Amino acid sequence: MTDSVILDVWCELQCPDCHSALDDVRALRARYGDRLDIRLRHFPLEKHKHAFAAAQAAEEAAEQGQGWPYVEALLARTAELDKAGESLLVEVARELGLDAEEFDTALIDGRHILIVDADQAEGKAIGVTGTPTYVIGGERLDGGKSQDGLRGRIEEIADRLLAAG
Repeated sequence: MTDSVILDVWCELQCPDCHSALDDVRALRARYGDRLDIRLRHFPLEKHKHAFAAAQAAEEAAEQGQGWPYVEALLARTAELDKAGESLLVEVARELGLDAEEFDTALIDGRHILIVDADQAEGKAIGVTGTPTYVIGGERLDGGKSQDGLRGRIEEIADRLLAAG
């Protein structure tokens, strides 16, 4: 039996649809715990001017041990990010008790750009066109148009893979 199944969540941190997808992600985490390895993958869209910086900030948060809490806090404020821009990225870090100065430096020195670029390139290569998009067991599920029934479909695939493992 396999220990865990990987669920890649291709996400954009200025995307309102990704914010609404958080409920599904939380429910999946609650249901499967460690048996479902939920990995955030970055797919910043050009129409959102702060998305690329937000993806870098999320990587810095992960490095400081607060990846998902940061992502969730930021997704709750997508409209504010649109207006406030990169200062909000540092503000959210500060609110979570992270090293805000290190965030600022990371955004300036671009230390996480390669991770974001690599995610985006991989996403394009496998056909991701919008966010959120989920990939589990080799199957791509596009949540950008509608998220109806997606969590159920992810659960079906996860249950099958865990049972078969």
